[in-house]
Amino acid sequence: MSFVSPASLIDHTLLAPTACAADFEQLCEEAVEFCCASVCVPASRLPLVTDLLHGSEVAVGTVIGFPLGYETTASKVMQAAEACHLGADEVDMVIHGGWAQEGDYARIEHEIAEINRACEGRALKVIIECCYLNDQQKRQLTEVVMAAGAAYVKTSTGFGSGGATVADVTLLSETAQGKIGVKAAGGIRDYATFQAMVDAGATRIGCSATATILDQWLQIKHK
Repeated sequence: MSFVSPASLIDHTLLAPTACAADFEQLCEEAVEFCCASVCVPASRLPLVTDLLHGSEVAVGTVIGFPLGYETTASKVMQAAEACHLGADEVDMVIHGGWAQEGDYARIEHEIAEINRACEGRALKVIIECCYLNDQQKRQLTEVVMAAGAAYVKTSTGFGSGGATVADVTLLSETAQGKIGVKAAGGIRDYATFQAMVDAGATRIGCSATATILDQWLQIKHK
């Protein structure tokens, strides 16, 4: 994949539980300066962030059912609807990991479809938390995400036992075959890792180390 700048593929992310308003103000300033694809913030910060990014080309993203995913479907649907009402352009949801382990793919597909309807056309990214899955489960869940009508399958929350890997991104990308996007997230802290994920098929990158990635990219570009 070619890109003008790595930032055009990055969801500039701040999900730390102790982050304060000043941190989100800085996040938005950086996202505009870097020309990021989006920011990704907790839903409680959407009013602040949508105001700060008003008039910019940076999309506003949030998370629901995060980071464990085991809330009821009804509560996730309400979270998604509220997030969109508060100004979210994109929503990242976490699947129910227990259902995945039980092989209850029909239930997972139903939940994703219900949340997707609540998003009313906004991009829904589905986090399957690859670190807890075998390859067959990852393939099956990618198929489920596609069948449910979501826009992306996403590797990780960044809060699990492991983040994105090249092997996982390759597997998800090969399964998706370009029908949906693949978002890599969790542990992407330098340009070499960013580029490896893109080469493996990632079409969006979730990270907080955007400044470092861009600095390293510029150093390579200007050599």
